[in-house]
Amino acid sequence: MANNVQVDAMGDACPIPVVKTLKALRELGGAGTVVTLVDNEVAVQNLTRMAHEKGCEVSSEQLGEKRYRVTLTVPEGVEVADGEAEAATCLVPAERNLVIQVSSDAMGAGSDELGRSLMKAFVYAVTQHDELPATMLFYNGGAHLTCEGSPCLDDLKALADQGVEILTCGTCLNHYGIADKLAVGDVTNMYVICQKLEQASHVVRP
Repeated sequence: MANNVQVDAMGDACPIPVVKTLKALRELGGAGTVVTLVDNEVAVQNLTRMAHEKGCEVSSEQLGEKRYRVTLTVPEGVEVADGEAEAATCLVPAERNLVIQVSSDAMGAGSDELGRSLMKAFVYAVTQHDELPATMLFYNGGAHLTCEGSPCLDDLKALADQGVEILTCGTCLNHYGIADKLAVGDVTNMYVICQKLEQASHVVRP
């Protein structure tokens, strides 16, 4: 009977770290420790929740970039039922993947002049949020916002500098004759736009 079990769950997506750790608890067969290595905070949170549910003491430590150690101190009497590990699910949701979808250079309907002012204010407001989007998609009239002369250009460049992916529809740029004016981000196509929207956990359309 082991009294210390090491688990390597580096690179494993949820719920695999929980599955591996539950199997290690079963292997432990009594009091001892289970030490699991993971590469993301969501896995740490999931393991912590599972440990508490099992009545184990738990501590975590960040060892480096994308490297965490989670230590479960297991008392006598902790049991893992047949099939319990395989049935494990994510208790903490995966990281949000926010996508902002911009289809016009104006926000709302009624006054185009007002709408352009609102859109400029919206893009600035995005820069002020603690949670930045993963991606901003620009197509149709929205393609103008990523090109030279756009009132949003400075804010979009600031977002790009912070890691936000700025993508503009190439067909749209060509349609408006502004392909050579693109000033921030990259050109994309409808396949990628569709893929980004499918993978998004949340989509915002101003």
